[in-house]
Amino acid sequence: MDILKEAEKVEKEVIELRRKIHMYPELGFEETKTSEIVYDYLKNLGIEVKRIAKTGVVGTLKGNGSKTIAIRADMDALPIQEENDVEYASQIPGRMHACGHDVHTAILLGTAKLLANMRDKLKGNVKFIFQPAEETTGGALPMIEEGVLENPKVDAIIGLHVDPELQVGQIGITYGKAYASSDMIDIIVKGKSSHGAEPHKSVDAIVIAANIVNILQTVVSRKANPLSPIVLTIGAIEGGYARNIIADKVRMSGIIRMMEEEKRDEIVEMVEKICDNTAKAMGGEVEFKRTIGYPCLVNHKGMTDLIKETAFPLLGEGNVIEVAPTMGVEDFAYFLQKVPGSFYKLGCGNKEKGIDKPIHNNQFNIDEECIKIGLAVHVSTVLKYLNSNG
Repeated sequence: MDILKEAEKVEKEVIELRRKIHMYPELGFEETKTSEIVYDYLKNLGIEVKRIAKTGVVGTLKGNGSKTIAIRADMDALPIQEENDVEYASQIPGRMHACGHDVHTAILLGTAKLLANMRDKLKGNVKFIFQPAEETTGGALPMIEEGVLENPKVDAIIGLHVDPELQVGQIGITYGKAYASSDMIDIIVKGKSSHGAEPHKSVDAIVIAANIVNILQTVVSRKANPLSPIVLTIGAIEGGYARNIIADKVRMSGIIRMMEEEKRDEIVEMVEKICDNTAKAMGGEVEFKRTIGYPCLVNHKGMTDLIKETAFPLLGEGNVIEVAPTMGVEDFAYFLQKVPGSFYKLGCGNKEKGIDKPIHNNQFNIDEECIKIGLAVHVSTVLKYLNSNG
């Protein structure tokens, strides 16, 4: 079977689905219209379907075998005003599919249709996981906690993310660690206010905060292994009331991203100690809060090999590219903590067409030629996995 030709048969329908979803973007755990489209589409294919984790949807296609592979797509959009001049531009002010989740969702729906058409030949089961809230608090973990990987038990999982740095016709794979972990930190520096003319009566929270920011840079430069990436960013700082008043409070927020999962607690504790000790040395104090984010995403070698071996004959060896890890985060990582799997990148850029804006940009777009590539790689990987003896 020529899978690319089969993908081309449903390409137009899937592009229309993508544009429909793109026009009405919804934020995390608000994907009611999107999940309704997904639910109805799967049901019309004769796939067993149910709602899960508020706005999530899971479909199960049962074949002739005991193995089960899952494919995941995320559905949520971003709070960004779209600036693209296209007929399918967002109709919701201040919201946009600037990360390509509309593409992921549409490709998975098309994949479901192609596999449903060959259900009698499937040597196992396929689960189609449509996940909410990847961009915010994360919908993967709630779906797992509500049993999305059970009944039937999922043995392997794959997923994709569009990437404008790769050209249409290419995919990117990464072995092992592919995305960083994240920990969000909130710091309140407390001092003592006074008139600016009498600084000796104060404990200047702004000066304390400035010292904390500077000293925190040594966590990366002197406390972390230079061969293992770590990023520590203080992205927001707020304090003070007027130019002639010494501030008694400063609020800061930031994020720590790293590739060593086992070092996360140690690094966060180090950051907290630096904040606490710096403030105490200067007569102040801090309140420190950690919000644990996504874990490192670690691709399974066997499943990454499977995608690579599947894509070679489809796209040509030169179009299957090993890409470096990113310090970005992705909650597909939670699925990979439970079952072997791999998360690959789908090239969607086209320099000749001017499609080269990065994700999360208000002019992000894709070359829709990438959709049939995603369909073909998804379907072929599923068939290769279910037909294998492993």
